[in-house]
Amino acid sequence: MTPPKVVVFGTSGYAEVHLRRARALHDRAEIVLAGVCDVREPSAEAIGILPSGTLVFTDAQQLLERATPDIAIVATPPHTHLMVALTALAAGCHVLVEKPPVLDLDAFAQLAGCAERAGVSCQVGFQSFGSRALPTLRAAIGDGAIGALTGVGAAGAWIRRDAYYGRNAWAGRRQLNGVSVVDGSLTNPFAHAVATAILVTGQASTLPRAIEVELYHARQIEADDTAAARLLFDGGIEVVAAATLCADDEVEPYVVVHGTQGKARWWYRTNMLEINGRPVPLGLPIGLLRDLVTHVRDKTPLAAPLAHTRAFTAFVQAVRDHPGPKSIPPAWVGTADEGTERRYVVDRIAESVETAADEMLLYSELGVPWAS
Repeated sequence: MTPPKVVVFGTSGYAEVHLRRARALHDRAEIVLAGVCDVREPSAEAIGILPSGTLVFTDAQQLLERATPDIAIVATPPHTHLMVALTALAAGCHVLVEKPPVLDLDAFAQLAGCAERAGVSCQVGFQSFGSRALPTLRAAIGDGAIGALTGVGAAGAWIRRDAYYGRNAWAGRRQLNGVSVVDGSLTNPFAHAVATAILVTGQASTLPRAIEVELYHARQIEADDTAAARLLFDGGIEVVAAATLCADDEVEPYVVVHGTQGKARWWYRTNMLEINGRPVPLGLPIGLLRDLVTHVRDKTPLAAPLAHTRAFTAFVQAVRDHPGPKSIPPAWVGTADEGTERRYVVDRIAESVETAADEMLLYSELGVPWAS
């Protein structure tokens, strides 16, 4: 069978990761990396990833017409995902779109409807959805190893410096030129934590009954850099997520699965799983581009179909519609380092993030002095 032709929209930032993954599959003759598109001239580093003869365009329609791809990877800024993905779907491409796929439920319905009408598939770039931890966790719930599922917590604490917020025009913004961006801590850097926690509940394709959001910032930015949220689903199952980009001590993001008889903890980035405190060996995660290629060829189920991000999109919409973050008082905030390496530090925030996930409580419910 002729390998499918793949194009990538975006060449900088995380798009480079997609370029490298696509190039690796190209070199193994599993795909043909046919072209890339970016509104800016690709960097020398990005060009160096591309096979000889790869088409490079600044216009999406021109690339689609010239390359006639089977699969399009959309790795552009989040607020452009819908427009680019719809263009690719209308051209008959199967699509792998980065997270967050879209920023509200209307856009979700539009994207899903377009894919259905075109008879093509849409995969979302939540790499954790391809982990072998998921069937292992489902088995632990099903066979009673942790008892009945009561809820899933998610936690993560990272350091982000001034350079992070200066890397592009939309970093740390809620809106840009009147268009929603929603670049908050839980909707972009820790989007994987929220979406993964929701997926574990088995209700990722349903809408939550209620969503509570607490947004804060230590930096004087438009969006939040510290946040907590609760999603309540039918049957009383809850997801509580807490995160910060102003860590005093970094916490590798994880989800903690609470059961009536025990708990499991999964560090989804490093693919490490513990069930009732005991490590569980896992195989390598499924690569989402390869998974999409296999799906197109063999009609196998997708690891991260758009449908499994519906509840997550409802959460993103709730953050978008929130009045906006509250400032954390200066008494609880410090800075470290200088210049573009400067970072903000919220006192004891790493501890609060982990406690929120472990106790299934928001910052305000923990009695954190700056939270309300």
